[in-house]
Amino acid sequence: MKVVLLPGDGIGPEIAASARRALAELAPDLALEEHPFGAAAIRAAGNPLPDETLAACLAADAVLKGPIGDPEFDAADVRPEQGLLRLRTELGVYANLRPARADGIDLVIVRELVGGLYYGARGVREDGTVFDTCEYHPAQVERVARRAFELARARSGRLTSIDKANVLETSRMWRRVVRELAADYPDVAVEDMLVDNAAMQLATAPERFDVVVTENMFGDILSDLAAAVTGGLGLAPSASLSDAGPGLFEPVHGSAPDIAGRGIANPAAMLRSTALLLEHGFGRGDEAAALEQAVDAALAATPTPDLGGSATTVEFTDAVLGALTGPAAARTL
Repeated sequence: MKVVLLPGDGIGPEIAASARRALAELAPDLALEEHPFGAAAIRAAGNPLPDETLAACLAADAVLKGPIGDPEFDAADVRPEQGLLRLRTELGVYANLRPARADGIDLVIVRELVGGLYYGARGVREDGTVFDTCEYHPAQVERVARRAFELARARSGRLTSIDKANVLETSRMWRRVVRELAADYPDVAVEDMLVDNAAMQLATAPERFDVVVTENMFGDILSDLAAAVTGGLGLAPSASLSDAGPGLFEPVHGSAPDIAGRGIANPAAMLRSTALLLEHGFGRGDEAAALEQAVDAALAATPTPDLGGSATTVEFTDAVLGALTGPAAARTL
């Protein structure tokens, strides 16, 4: 079984090294193969997603990606983010899982990832009007909603579907498809919620949610809000899943070029993304849970400077690996 590791930019190579160490400890049978991606790949090959990198990702069983982005390319014609959008499309990873956990809060946002406003027609008309189009086909909604129903069935049996059905035609179709699909899941209680109300509820009462499903742009915004109320983007992992090909697992924070190379980056989100890879990419739930617990222990005992501590990236990773190999970890595994 093969994992392609894309270290990315900025602090990416530093936190990717932490993930590599964790996988070597928990899943030594997995073969890791590293390829350039993002700004590093633009510098090397003129393309944020070189053909060789894409081919390796398509042939892998899972892809683990570090953050990308570099101020050098912010206004350039070729940007690292273009490679990410293409990679998502080529892998067909339409369901983006964004877990958010804290005391009393344990929710997962399932965001549709390859449709909607970000992928619709766009342009500039002769009169100067600029437009972006939000488009969805019912089949796109059904497949991501079904993924959310299955996840809700495996958790508490509660699903919240978020839309803007009082205004948008795409949202009215979204709500209709979700409601029709609910007949296949009588054991899951479904709630419809308008996105503005959902934002308020996430900010003030996030504990009321379990599994949330929504379209691309709403999911982009709400998942960052959920991360903010459970510790911040620096701790937030993600998993992007398809029906057949490899999943894409990545932290949601940026490349933090201002601290790159200083050895103080917090690898928690990368390690949590590695746990999602073990669970959703290879069905290794016990190993994933052990890594999650080890990261939680390290966050409490050995925090990095962004959390008020003084641990380096390597010291934090050492603490995680120590928790994995100690007596308590043996019982967990």
